[in-house]
Amino acid sequence: MSKIPFWLRVLIAFALGTGIGVAFGEQAVPYVEPVGDLFVRLIKMLVVPLVFFTIAASIARLGDGALGENGGGKAVRLGVVTIIWFIITAGLAVGLGFAIGHLIEPGRGLTGLPLAEVTPKVIPPVQDVLIGIVPTNILKAFAEGQVLSVVFVALFVGAGLSALGEKTRNLRHIVEQGSQLMFKLTRWVIQLTPIGVFGLIASVVGSYGLESLAPLLSFIGAIYLACLIHVFVVYPILIKLHGLSVVAFYKGVFEAQQTAFFTCSSLGTLPVSLNAAIEKLKLNPAYAGFAVPLGANMKMDGCGAIYPAIASIFVANYFGITLTPSHYVIIALTAMLGSLATAGVPGVATVMLTLTLATAGLPLEGIALLAAIDRIIDMVRTATNVTGQILIPTLVARENGLIEPESALLPAGKK
Repeated sequence: MSKIPFWLRVLIAFALGTGIGVAFGEQAVPYVEPVGDLFVRLIKMLVVPLVFFTIAASIARLGDGALGENGGGKAVRLGVVTIIWFIITAGLAVGLGFAIGHLIEPGRGLTGLPLAEVTPKVIPPVQDVLIGIVPTNILKAFAEGQVLSVVFVALFVGAGLSALGEKTRNLRHIVEQGSQLMFKLTRWVIQLTPIGVFGLIASVVGSYGLESLAPLLSFIGAIYLACLIHVFVVYPILIKLHGLSVVAFYKGVFEAQQTAFFTCSSLGTLPVSLNAAIEKLKLNPAYAGFAVPLGANMKMDGCGAIYPAIASIFVANYFGITLTPSHYVIIALTAMLGSLATAGVPGVATVMLTLTLATAGLPLEGIALLAAIDRIIDMVRTATNVTGQILIPTLVARENGLIEPESALLPAGKK
């Protein structure tokens, strides 16, 4: 089995899972769903300790000049540039979503779709999101998996270790070893991906059935087409403009894309994403250890940009509403900035769609129309999210000389 390429093992598991789901339908779900759930739980188990140790170790390295002279000031500037790139690429994703939405016109001519039961998402004010980043109880934040709070604590601890220098040399060494340990555990869990994929895809196909997708195929197709163009056309252009190898980038992120596609969780994929950025693409660990977790909370090109753009057009078409230029401006701004304002809020796709429809004055009933197929489209949305979450740190690292010389990203002769 070890001689079979990893990607082929995953593909075989996907085919087998699909076959089991189609053949046995809902009867297979009680048997295969626990397999997929166990895999997802294993990955999520790693998220909090991996984020903490990786970021704390990365920031502590600033004291050793990991980002060059004036490491602290450079770290702040890198953070700002990273967020700017988040917004720029979100704008490109929204524009692409509008274009594909108008090309396919999902929702036009449809009537009588069932309204699923949907619990409205409560969107907290921006100030509550910001205040909530600082935990009142560190242990509670870790136990509940509040990733933004974990990031904050890790930054705080790493900064303290960096400031104390030689006085905390032994503790810094322990934190560094903790980071290495978590990457080792991550590599072990990644090897279980084919088993997890089998359980997850068999459960999805068995639960939904292919016939339930028929009325919304145009919408599903629009989402998949836009995400694929964004990932395999827009992103490669940005990679080439930065003088990097497109093939090397996609080889490096392939496992993270697969994991994201089948688990439908950016945060759940975070251990694999960090492994891809640091160990495969060879980005500077001090920068990547901070930027990739930041992206996992803020960078949502699939869920927060493409999906709201196309879903808004679908809802407008279904309810016979003509979108005006003002609608498009509002939708675009909401999609570009909304992910930053709702960072860390669970269920980001539903939150972003709720926020977008409410801001644009479109019927919120549209959320219920799409709820039945959410898992199907969430796979490609999340894979798009995760690809962007690794891409932006790669571009910023290239702009600032933070890619290791041995990285396959760098063209021969320019390493």
